Amino acid sequence: MMVAPGLQGKRMELLQGGRVKQGGKFTLVLSGGGLKGLAHIGVFRALEERGLIPDLIVGSSIGAMIGAAWAGGMSPAEMAARAFQVERRHVFRVARGDMAFRRLLSPALYRREPLDLLIRSLVGRRTFKDLKHRLLVNTVDLNSGRQVVWGLPGLDDAPLADVVFASCALPGIFPPREIRGRYYVDGAVVENLPVRVAAATEPWPIIAVNVATTNVRRSGIEQQGFAAIYVRGLEVVMQTQIEAALRGWDGPPLVLVQPPVEPISMFAFDRTAELLAAGYRATVETLDRLGGRLDQIGRGLHPTRRLRIVVDEKRCIGCGVCVAQAPAVFRIGSTGKAVVTVPLQRWSPLDEACVQSCPTAAITLVPEEPKSAA
Repeated sequence: MMVAPGLQGKRMELLQGGRVKQGGKFTLVLSGGGLKGLAHIGVFRALEERGLIPDLIVGSSIGAMIGAAWAGGMSPAEMAARAFQVERRHVFRVARGDMAFRRLLSPALYRREPLDLLIRSLVGRRTFKDLKHRLLVNTVDLNSGRQVVWGLPGLDDAPLADVVFASCALPGIFPPREIRGRYYVDGAVVENLPVRVAAATEPWPIIAVNVATTNVRRSGIEQQGFAAIYVRGLEVVMQTQIEAALRGWDGPPLVLVQPPVEPISMFAFDRTAELLAAGYRATVETLDRLGGRLDQIGRGLHPTRRLRIVVDEKRCIGCGVCVAQAPAVFRIGSTGKAVVTVPLQRWSPLDEACVQSCPTAAITLVPEEPKSAA
């Protein structure tokens, strides 16, 4: 197809049957979240179907692993096929020797070799300069506590496999990775959904995929041992961190995709099909809510929808958590119960998350579809 000279480089979006055939420049940010990150493969499939090709990938942890595989030329179909082949033994092998002889001086609960082999099978011996697409990988310098983003100028000649391993090295779970004489761990320690990195790198719209949401209650974790309790705590920390980073977002337009994977464990190896489907559906639904366009959304967090907020007075205990979360929307009334001051709201996914803080689930969100013209 011929492109008019005035449009070359801009790559305006063309819509046909509601499907995007070609899109403007954008950054894709992929969060960590253990095996739940397999949902990112479904995201790539949905974007590919609509002709949306990220100009930059920014990833943490498994988001870095899957982003690196795609940036190296692996298709969503190839990644999906590989995902179905991965078993627990390909990732986790208890470091029995270290745990037995070094005990609390053991660097991690699991050995590095299985994960090393898996990562190298995906990215080979490449450096960032060998990739087909731009990639940034989020890590943390263990000794200084500073965020280090690999792939930036001066940080793009390290072995990609080492950098991706470092980004997956959840402290205590996997050992730190030495690169250039320093030790690095999972970037999720500082920024699990590295949207600030994306905004500081390019001014383009951002599609950010968060698979680390924790809004669903899980029972019995306290009986599942150290690793499960530790990881659940990290999930809560990562989600709180993400919400803090996105609240009041004033960077480039940001589209938040949150596949509904909360009930699935970070270490679940038997939910691959469900995870791939969740990532795909969430991306399709989010793009549909935007009308399929990225070039026409303004600054702020997207997508938004019109909602009516209802408080069940019988359930409400007047704790005031909702007021603390959204003081412009809630207040404590004369009866000591929460009152909605502005029932109709246009909220983003982050705004909607605040109702999850209610300890008695007394707040309901009712979608309000706009009335059609008579």
